[in-house]
Amino acid sequence: MHINQGHAPENDVVKERQTAYAPDRMEDGKMADIVVKAGYATVTAEDGRRFVGFVDPKRDDYVLFSQPLDGGPIWFEVNDEGFGAEDALDALTLGPLGLEATIRPALSGRFGYAGTVAVRLKTCEGAEAALTALREMGLTV
Repeated sequence: MHINQGHAPENDVVKERQTAYAPDRMEDGKMADIVVKAGYATVTAEDGRRFVGFVDPKRDDYVLFSQPLDGGPIWFEVNDEGFGAEDALDALTLGPLGLEATIRPALSGRFGYAGTVAVRLKTCEGAEAALTALREMGLTV
């Protein structure tokens, strides 16, 4: 006879619930180092660069992607110009909860040694236009 010690079995339903109700978790169930719950997204071009931003107006948090209009390396920034770097992304994926960015390990020091950034898009106005702009910049999301 097996006695359950109060632990839920590890199965897909449990993992799905954990992910759905834990906004600081990435799709793989691990905790994100930085989470921005975007309320709105912006896409603009200025000074020969395209800018795509996701902003949490309640906390003044943001994530910014920038690239020259004619292509080239992408600048990635979180909450402050000092926490950003060119060609910093190792991976960028789009899941049911939003964007998940993995920072190149060699550049994590530029981001306070964060390795992952989650951008929640549940209540984000303008998210589709911003995701389209990211695709046009060559990011596969």
